[in-house]
Amino acid sequence: MVRITLPDGGAKDYPPGVKPIDIAREISEGLARKSLGALFNGGLIHLDRALTTDGTLRILTDRDPEALQILRHSAAHALAQAVKRLRPDAQLGFGPAIEDGFYYDFLVDTPFTPEDLEVFEKEMKNIAKEDIPITCEILSRKEVVDRLKKMGEDLKIAHVNDLDEAELSIYSQGDFADLCRGPHMPSTKQLKNVKLLATSGAYWKGDENNPMLQRIYGTAFFSKEDLQAHINMLEEARKRDHRVIGKQLDLFMLSDEAGAGFVFFKPNGAIVVDVLKKFIEGELVRRGYDLVITPHLFKKELFVTSGHLSHYSENMFLAKHASEDQEYTVKPMNCPGHILIYKSELRSYRDLPKRFFEFGTCYRFERSGVLHGLTRVRNLTIDDAHHFVRPDQLEDEIIGLLDFANFVYKTFGYEYIVKLATRSADSIGTDENWEAATDALAKALKKIGWDYVIDPGGGAFYGPKIDIFVKDAIGRTWQLSTIQVDFNLPERFQLEFIDENGDKQRPRIVHRAIIGSIERFLGAYIEHTAGAFPVWMSPEQARVLPISEKTNDYAVEVAKSLRDLGFRVKPDLRNEKVGYKIRDGRMMKVPYLLVVGPQELDSGTVSVNEREVGDTGKVTIGEFAERLEREGRIPASTD
Repeated sequence: MVRITLPDGGAKDYPPGVKPIDIAREISEGLARKSLGALFNGGLIHLDRALTTDGTLRILTDRDPEALQILRHSAAHALAQAVKRLRPDAQLGFGPAIEDGFYYDFLVDTPFTPEDLEVFEKEMKNIAKEDIPITCEILSRKEVVDRLKKMGEDLKIAHVNDLDEAELSIYSQGDFADLCRGPHMPSTKQLKNVKLLATSGAYWKGDENNPMLQRIYGTAFFSKEDLQAHINMLEEARKRDHRVIGKQLDLFMLSDEAGAGFVFFKPNGAIVVDVLKKFIEGELVRRGYDLVITPHLFKKELFVTSGHLSHYSENMFLAKHASEDQEYTVKPMNCPGHILIYKSELRSYRDLPKRFFEFGTCYRFERSGVLHGLTRVRNLTIDDAHHFVRPDQLEDEIIGLLDFANFVYKTFGYEYIVKLATRSADSIGTDENWEAATDALAKALKKIGWDYVIDPGGGAFYGPKIDIFVKDAIGRTWQLSTIQVDFNLPERFQLEFIDENGDKQRPRIVHRAIIGSIERFLGAYIEHTAGAFPVWMSPEQARVLPISEKTNDYAVEVAKSLRDLGFRVKPDLRNEKVGYKIRDGRMMKVPYLLVVGPQELDSGTVSVNEREVGDTGKVTIGEFAERLEREGRIPASTD
């Protein structure tokens, strides 16, 4: 017998092979009719999956957020079915559910067009109306290959040859079948609220040496209202695209001459980066950090010791000079450098915690197909710190970091979601260390009363972590902050401190980034604010607009007097009408436009035009300077 435990804590023994749908029917026929899938021991499964081990079971309906992933995976199969009906020559690639929808890759001779997507979407809706049952078969590798040969799916056969499993699953719906782990919906009838969004090229298995496939992106929801809300959000996201706004505000550039994925911050963007750094640096002083600077190039062996080379070699840039045999690594992360600084001298228990901070620029090889503006780059500057702590200090250190993160994200107007990521499949270290590290993170979160969800298997290879996902103005989430507890690198590098008894002890390391990559943070923040930075962060805090050439000199005088006080102010002396200058200033998201004409010249005032509200009347230069002083001050946690 197998013991199945339900969400209410009740448990019952069943014969091996019982299916979730059988248990749903036992609970009620109504639940069985609404059932779409199940969670078994935390993993999504098909309703017809035979249960052969003890476990916890939850039946999923369209009210459960987990069911959305099943819906979208099934929508990907409906897309593939529609394409095969209309383009029988298309070969199947992969078709998973992703965070906001799904995609499917196809090998075709002729790239898809937007008109093709309209036709495919119409056929998907026909498939939903047909209410086709979706079934799963577990077959031997030979049976699967024979089936795929009859279907002419050469890519799928190649994929089977890369797998180790003795048995594989085929999901079928009417005239369509696909090699797939599942799970899927009971039928296609729930797939009526779908939208195909875009098409792009994608290499088979992400390898540039493989054929280029055509990828179709789409999304699906249980209700028409949710689908429309998502489409509206996507339209708003297009308006907020940081690549478009970044060009409009002249913040940054990318250059094919320099190489894909390498970011250049132009003068306006450099100001924003500099102010952001000063904001973080002000908090570092208050929170007891030591600033360090480490090289960009290290011997390769350092990353062998750390374990990064064996886990991240495909994302690392290697270098070697012709005059010597030594291989070097362009640093993909800062932790080994900070560890070497810690090791450079004997440490006492009284010295700890020791907090080393660096705005460290790292270099990671991201495939060209995933590069995206500032949010996916090859050079990234991280507000990176490593805390070397005694075991008895660990919980308080994590609490301090959570307070730091809370202050930062409240400053930028973000709400956030917290996840505790547990041991990953490629992890190193002992079970005991992993349990202790995970327990320390969980205790810190509980002590300060933060809600969090578990991210099973999402930890770094050396330790578990807390990841903070901020929610932007249109409801999207961005993972920025991370706090990671590491028992393993102290062992690998033989780190020590001398305790109160004179004995050598092993410190713990807390890896942390609060804003994370400056590039990614700014990409997300540009989209959160639509480029309308707060005054303290704006590259140009005010612009002085003379009505005519007669007040050009006064405009220059006003701008200079404010610049002398430390504010970022420029005069606009172009021979254009003031209305044009105001529109241009608004397009550039300048917080304050100061209009000056003969009346302002005579009275020593400026007419203030605010970014959000328009004309707010005349003030003296001194009064406006006081306003800039209040709003332009870099925030601090002591305010």
